Amino acid sequence: MTEPSDVVALLRADLGDRVDTSAAALAAVRADKSGHAADGTPLAVVHAATVADVQAVLRIASATGTPVVPRGAGTGLAGGANTGGGEIALSLRAMDRIIEVRPDDLLAVVEPGILNADLNTALEPYGVWWAPDPASRAISTVGGNIATGAGGLLCAKYGVVRDAVLGVDLVLADGRLLHLGHRSVKGVTGLDLTSLVIGSEGTLGVVVGATLKLRRLVAGERVTLTAMFPGVRAAAVASSAVTASGVQPAIMELMDATSLAAVHRLLSLPAPAAGAAQLTIQTDGPAAVDEARAIAGVLEAAGGVVRVAADDAEAETLLAVRRAMHPAMETLGTTLIEDVSVPRSALPDMFDAIARIEREYGLVIPAVAHAGDGNLHPNFVFEGPEVPAVVWEAADALFRAALELGGTLTGEHGIGVLKRRWLVDELGDDQWRLQRDIVRVFDPRGILNPGKVFAP
Repeated sequence: MTEPSDVVALLRADLGDRVDTSAAALAAVRADKSGHAADGTPLAVVHAATVADVQAVLRIASATGTPVVPRGAGTGLAGGANTGGGEIALSLRAMDRIIEVRPDDLLAVVEPGILNADLNTALEPYGVWWAPDPASRAISTVGGNIATGAGGLLCAKYGVVRDAVLGVDLVLADGRLLHLGHRSVKGVTGLDLTSLVIGSEGTLGVVVGATLKLRRLVAGERVTLTAMFPGVRAAAVASSAVTASGVQPAIMELMDATSLAAVHRLLSLPAPAAGAAQLTIQTDGPAAVDEARAIAGVLEAAGGVVRVAADDAEAETLLAVRRAMHPAMETLGTTLIEDVSVPRSALPDMFDAIARIEREYGLVIPAVAHAGDGNLHPNFVFEGPEVPAVVWEAADALFRAALELGGTLTGEHGIGVLKRRWLVDELGDDQWRLQRDIVRVFDPRGILNPGKVFAP
């Protein structure tokens, strides 16, 4: 058995000062934004600068049987990039170059460490953009988005990461480099391994490059509006009515009373009415004004009080309220941010289920939703670093309610470590075992992000 000190020595011999064993660096990679931290002290943090660096790390790890945890900006919410005792944290954050932009082909080739917001700032002069838009876009990486299958506020109209990636460059556990996918709009040669890698949370290989599907910048104006409702169920019913109307907003976000009040406190805004819930909606494109007018009519008919932003600055202020949800929750205590999705017509029923679970377990569960696609983020807030048993019991009830409504355990955050115990409940035994077998084909020694997604 290779001693930990020998593994670090091998890494240093190949990678020099890109290997960091400082106490601060090792502590930082144990946790992400989920509030969960891995046990033990990692061996080292390797700050990869090139594909060759990643290959070197994985060859050493494969030869020595040392676990490797790929990591981007550490903004994940399921513990998927947390690095524990005896493991190497392989940081891709420094690999942040844009290799190529082809606006004529609507594609870009990028390294995984580039931030979402930085990518779109760089793409704007070309008249194109990349659609995935997580609330953490200013601090989350494209590689992390791909690893978790991320979504965001614009998913309702423009889809998730899986809809916006043409191919990935993947380093396998033994250091081999694969180029998956294609640069063409169409491509059905063999099995779609690109889609398999998206959302695999570092268990199949390390993404070191991505060919992204771009869109033309949306012509016309944007119209942003909010609608206040006396309660969250009324807001959910209204959002389902918007979906049923056939009008397609670019953004449709719902905030319940507790989350809305917390954000208003954080941003020093006037307190909303007690119990009030809010929908924030944006339309875009040449028909944006007409679509916003039609949506406003639906919302008013459903009992909403509608406010239309006067200009882009006010629109950004309204959207900033939604984007501040996570920082606002952090002011209340330690937060377990959940991520269930249900069919859009089932949103009111899911909010009913959350209210029932609050009553049964004596908890307050602030919740927001990407109402345009049925993705809810219920939050469990508690004191201290450890999740109390009652919270896990309530989370169990929450997950089962989502599954009973035809939904799923996670719409965009991934399974990580926080949801792995429930994975078989959604997949069933046969599919769970098949997925485990697929992982073993890619990683026979089990060194890639072990313990994540699938319970040990």
